[in-house]
Amino acid sequence: MKKRVISAVVMLLVAFTCVLLSPVTRVLFFAVAGALCAYEYSKNVEKLDAACTLWVMVSYFVLQSLCIFLKLGMLAYVAVFVFCLYLALFSGVIHKKVSGKGALFTLAGLCYPCLLFGVIMSISVCDIWVETLVLGCLATWVCDSFALFGGMLFGKHKVAPDVSPNKTIEGCVCGAASSVLTGILICWLSRFYTPLPMWLCVVTALVASTMGQIGDLAESLMKRMIGVKDFSNLIPGHGGMFDRADSLLFSIPTAYLCLRLAGL
Repeated sequence: MKKRVISAVVMLLVAFTCVLLSPVTRVLFFAVAGALCAYEYSKNVEKLDAACTLWVMVSYFVLQSLCIFLKLGMLAYVAVFVFCLYLALFSGVIHKKVSGKGALFTLAGLCYPCLLFGVIMSISVCDIWVETLVLGCLATWVCDSFALFGGMLFGKHKVAPDVSPNKTIEGCVCGAASSVLTGILICWLSRFYTPLPMWLCVVTALVASTMGQIGDLAESLMKRMIGVKDFSNLIPGHGGMFDRADSLLFSIPTAYLCLRLAGL
């Protein structure tokens, strides 16, 4: 437990420093985190006798970062992603070890986690990045904690026993309820930055945290398919970068979408 707490504190300090320092450090932080997830993904796919083309996924983050720094816009983002899809397929042609199976796994990796990290990189430099990251991250973290303790205290009915045996319906309900309180808290805190309506904070926190729980299940599905408990041991007591980012990959884009739909 001590190791888990220490690594969590160090991880949060690094994340907060990079995010708050400047737009450049925010983009680079998410790009590096995404590249680490891609590396973990490619190494674990090898257990399925497939060889991903890691350099294609890393190239996506490099090109996406350049597009953001140069402010090239949505068309450039789409062009970069499509170009990397072509590279992924071509890699299966030129690399005998990769072949068709590896090319397909590379395509899957470009969509998840790479594309979702690319979306978060773009969000991190938009005009509502603070509101989006606060709502998406805080609602997810609080929801995860309450879902864990709620499941331990009241859990009886499994959500998806074949995917995540420890996740229960009761725990998920406790997590969702906590996200409502999180939305209320964020609404109160927003008075010191950009005031947000109570209903918007509550709805966004609830929807984002719910999508975060789905993201957690999605990554658990991948780990079940591969046959591993964690994607790596990069973060002591927490597993790999992918294990820490799984919920946020779903919750942050969802929070952004909710805020934009509300007119922000």
